[in-house]
Amino acid sequence: MNYRFNYIIVFIAFTALVSCRKPYMPPAVTASNNYLVVEGVINSGADSTIIKLNRTVKLSNGNTVNPELSAIVTVESDANTSYALTETPNGTYVSPGLNLSATHKYRLRIKTSSNKEYLSDFVPVVNSPAIDNVTSKVESDGVGINLNTHDPANNTHYYRWEYEETWIFLSAFDSHFKSNGDTVLRRDLFNDHIYQCWRTTGSTTIVLGSSAKLSKDVISNTPITFVSRHSDKLRHRYSILVRQYALTSEGYNFWTNLKKNTEQLGSIFDAQPSQIKGNIHSTADPLEPVIGYVSIGSFSTQRIFVDENDLPAWLDPIDNGCQAKPYLYAYKDPITGGITNQVDEYINYNKTSFSPLIPVDAIVPPGGSIVGYTAAVPECVDCTLFGTNKQPSFWQ
Repeated sequence: MNYRFNYIIVFIAFTALVSCRKPYMPPAVTASNNYLVVEGVINSGADSTIIKLNRTVKLSNGNTVNPELSAIVTVESDANTSYALTETPNGTYVSPGLNLSATHKYRLRIKTSSNKEYLSDFVPVVNSPAIDNVTSKVESDGVGINLNTHDPANNTHYYRWEYEETWIFLSAFDSHFKSNGDTVLRRDLFNDHIYQCWRTTGSTTIVLGSSAKLSKDVISNTPITFVSRHSDKLRHRYSILVRQYALTSEGYNFWTNLKKNTEQLGSIFDAQPSQIKGNIHSTADPLEPVIGYVSIGSFSTQRIFVDENDLPAWLDPIDNGCQAKPYLYAYKDPITGGITNQVDEYINYNKTSFSPLIPVDAIVPPGGSIVGYTAAVPECVDCTLFGTNKQPSFWQ
């Protein structure tokens, strides 16, 4: 009896505690701030300059992309010359190679469609030295990608790296047929293959390095990224392109603070979040926060490949839950005896009331003609839903 009474008391107390809880939404989360975000580097060489402009959104907003459209973006020098960038979709502004002189400083000027104007500080041209090499190291739980570089002139000291990963992946089934809406036809496996694709993704972390405390400007075996042995990236062939930028000390400090605020928070031992100050300012309101740091210089790149034959036999078997089931032109229901054209019902998308399946192989009885096809959902057959079936130009 006492046990039952104690249980009731605990239950009532717990119910009261839960019912009194209210979600805490700090002002920084609920505020409708709409700050400008500037991403990109002014390329001083023959490569294109690409600047992306966005606006911040609330964390509760389902839309995480808010591009700044119809802006006027120019690069200006301290010698009063200017270079206009052209707007392309999604708030991206580009210019072909500017081939700027390293004897001048440059800044970015942004004028939005609402006539708000932003200027970056004048910054010097800081060109990246060549990358010595990018290496892959097989470890027990994956492959580490590392980099070596140095500046013979001993002038750089501050570095930032970005990377693009590209890999081959295969669909669960190799489709030899396709529907034109009314009829199933044999697929052109040369021009319309959907079994093997390539996927490319960009950096997910901020990667920095400094030799400022060393006697020589040398970066040795610095980690760029790590690919888990369980990743599909390593299943067939993997490539990574590393892009190296040189920074000023101010630029390095900006990226270091940004990394701390975005990647190194969450435990009691991590640094406390701090305001990130870049070198871009509103001309009308110097106190308005603007997120971003404009730097200028040329970059260096290097690409490597990692083949499955170079790796241990450690990959997990694929378990994607995909199934290819048979669908017949004349399916006889075992209960009613009725005849159904399952190919039209499930595969020929002009006739089906379902989301159409993709045919994989023909069903042919011994000595007979085609009576139907095996088929599966597009996610299990069409690799172009997740990548491209066009081989990249750099692929070897």
